[in-house]
Amino acid sequence: MIVSFSLNGSPASGRVERPISLLDFLRDELKAIGSKSACDQGECGSCSVILDGVVVCSCLVMAADVEGSTVTTVEGLESEGTLSAVQQAMHEAGAVQCGFCTPGIVVAATDLFSHNSSPTTREIKEALAGNICRCTGYGAIIRAFETLAGEST
Repeated sequence: MIVSFSLNGSPASGRVERPISLLDFLRDELKAIGSKSACDQGECGSCSVILDGVVVCSCLVMAADVEGSTVTTVEGLESEGTLSAVQQAMHEAGAVQCGFCTPGIVVAATDLFSHNSSPTTREIKEALAGNICRCTGYGAIIRAFETLAGEST
């Protein structure tokens, strides 16, 4: 079966010959390797993508189910080599350690800021609740987004 969809604003398609997650399809078939594979159980958030306007764990979505959908990965958030506001805020706050959780956190925060340009600290924490970071303890990540929210007011 050929699956066709929009990936980061461009048409994408590939052959799905066996049951495969969207995460594995993106990484292995389409070489979109920004989303990370960690738990493969939807617990850590490192594979988060935006599917038809909703943040999902791509490890829990079957590739065959994205036919005709719109998928945005972390690669689709920068523009012409320029970091997005969320990515820039994380960079400036030193909120990236090993970088394994970063794609999912960036995707989740991008979704949050697309709906709410000035979220409270509580709203930031709620939006990131599905993302596990084993390095930073979240302090720098939260501060990055508090700063970004403050700049939006």
